[in-house]
Amino acid sequence: MVWLNPNEKMPDYPKLVAANAAGEIFEIPDFRAAGRSGRDMYPLDPAVLIPLPEHSRLYFLPQRAPVGYPRHDHALRRLDEHTAVAAFLPPGYTIFSVAAYHRQPAAPLLPIYAYSAVCWYRGQFHVPALRVDDDVKHDPAQFSWRKIKKLVEQRRRQFPANRLIAHHGVNCALRYGCPNAQNLFLNRWEAPIAVSAACNAACVGCISEQPADTVQSPHDRLGFVPSVEEIVEVAVPHLHSAPAAIISFGQGCEGEPLLQGALIATAIKKIRQHTSRGTIHLNTNGSRPATIARLIDAGLDSLRVSLNSLREPIYTAYYQPRGYGFAEVLESIRLARQRGVWTAINYLSFPGVTDDQDEFASLSRLIEFSDLNMIQWRNLNIDPDWYADSIALLESTQTLGMPALLQMIREKFPKVRFGYFNPAVNEGQ
Repeated sequence: MVWLNPNEKMPDYPKLVAANAAGEIFEIPDFRAAGRSGRDMYPLDPAVLIPLPEHSRLYFLPQRAPVGYPRHDHALRRLDEHTAVAAFLPPGYTIFSVAAYHRQPAAPLLPIYAYSAVCWYRGQFHVPALRVDDDVKHDPAQFSWRKIKKLVEQRRRQFPANRLIAHHGVNCALRYGCPNAQNLFLNRWEAPIAVSAACNAACVGCISEQPADTVQSPHDRLGFVPSVEEIVEVAVPHLHSAPAAIISFGQGCEGEPLLQGALIATAIKKIRQHTSRGTIHLNTNGSRPATIARLIDAGLDSLRVSLNSLREPIYTAYYQPRGYGFAEVLESIRLARQRGVWTAINYLSFPGVTDDQDEFASLSRLIEFSDLNMIQWRNLNIDPDWYADSIALLESTQTLGMPALLQMIREKFPKVRFGYFNPAVNEGQ
């Protein structure tokens, strides 16, 4: 923790940011900004701050009061007359502290986003975060909504019976602004192929299906299972001609693709009858190693397994798996690497959990055990209190800090790639 020197004359320090009832966001100069790790709150350290990235969004946190430290006091204070503020960062950034606030007992759950701490520092908004992936392919500047709308209309006229094209065009590309779906119509980079309307997990923060008594899902889940012909009609042209071409099974708008393993295997074989170019990738929860083996036999090039923790109790509390266990997830990762498939984990990071000392030890064992290729340091989108309660997080934990964690993994495993996005492993083809 970095505290102010009371004898300094107006030092430049991270100042608390808050909002009022009129929706105005402002700094509170006499209060130092706080961040949160797990359930612990602490002063934000200027050493880990970066200017608020372009295309970030600031969110009001209803019925949550901002908290901070008076300039000459080490006691955390809440300002009940104001509303707390958080930042949501664009893809490619990993946050080091979530927003600190005091939640009123009857406050509603927050929508399913990642809530970074934010402060006012050196004349502009700053956040505790790091850009872990410099790939610009998901930067908003790369996408023109008007052009994409025109291309969606053209492709739908060209393939009027293809439900996948309609789904990824109308729902994903235009309604939700999904970059991968937009890439499908821009004929470049990574493009999605959703296949599963069902799932064998009940993730607390699922973005495609939520119980009625929680929060609204950010996306509607796919309502049909596409045919092999529909999949091939989407995949082959993209792999054949797109630069850095990837097609990905397993999207935010669907359930678990391994439940449609036979369909995917048949589709991969037919795709490869038409083209050997590009990367065929699977995003999955890793619940069925035998199915993954079948997909590798069919021609799968790349695999990404999503998890929130390498500690089984925390994983199980969040994922709530149905018909599989944590051992199957680890086996899927090991098997894919043993078979020579590029393998990453989609590491759903949350300060205070991901940087726990025991978590570091568990992550290290996975890397050693599996020869993992890549860690995608993605932020877990969830109300922080909801997550802490769901996994029965202790009031105080022994954490390394997110910056220290990333540095320790880099030093211990220099061959493991850091990033946020799926790379094209067959880009040269």
